[in-house]
Amino acid sequence: MTSVPLPHGLAHKSIQVVAHRGSSEDVPEHTLAAYRKAIEDGADALECDVRLTADGHLVCVHDRRVNRTSNGRGAVSALELADLAALDFGSWKPEDDAEATDDTRLTFEGGELRSVLTLERLLELVADADRRVELAIETKHPTRYAGQVETKLLEMLRRFGLDRPGPGESSAVRVMSFSSRSLRRIQAGAPELPTVYLMQYVTPRIRDGRLPAGVRIAGPGIRILRSHPGFVARLHREGHRVHVWTVNEPGDVELCVRLGVDAIITNRPKEVLRQLGRG
Repeated sequence: MTSVPLPHGLAHKSIQVVAHRGSSEDVPEHTLAAYRKAIEDGADALECDVRLTADGHLVCVHDRRVNRTSNGRGAVSALELADLAALDFGSWKPEDDAEATDDTRLTFEGGELRSVLTLERLLELVADADRRVELAIETKHPTRYAGQVETKLLEMLRRFGLDRPGPGESSAVRVMSFSSRSLRRIQAGAPELPTVYLMQYVTPRIRDGRLPAGVRIAGPGIRILRSHPGFVARLHREGHRVHVWTVNEPGDVELCVRLGVDAIITNRPKEVLRQLGRG
């Protein structure tokens, strides 16, 4: 997957590069090490998924169950934070997956590579960064806790002063979901937070570029762009921004640039930045 520099003259340097679950090609996803590396790699923003534990903590875990990404078993929603903290969330990833594995071992503490990551700890990492790093937070649905996920998320963002942008600033946080109901809850609780409607397919309801009420950012998967490249232009005509996931191949990066997307969500932020002429 060698990155190929894009032709000179393409307006691509304004595209935001978002680290999907951190620099997750090189480092186990959703670990503190993956996000620290993403910041070091130069990512403009970090993407994470949030789920609620049985005792009410927001943790960064993609799957409903921990089986794939840890040495444990069970649903996140049925486990308490202490249960998750006892698991290893790093050793599942084969060491030969990552070119930078040796460097990573030397750079990060074991806990950063192995421990479950709370949203609170991720927000602390972003707050301590020496530059602006944005956050794209996905609420996972369906869940047994329904609206409690959004309530807890907004409470946490308020604690860090991230539930609304500062005077004259754009928001450093946006909330994403495949669930329009989840986005409505966010809009009701924090009207100034941007929301992103994620989509796997172009359904008849959104084919013309319209999104659910109040949503101004579309989040199509890269397969949609491959099959329906004109969809980006329709979204832009409706005044929406377009954030595409998960874009890892150089050819797909080129497609995104050619279509004029606003953000690329990738497991490989360093390589994508290099291809965009920013590395």
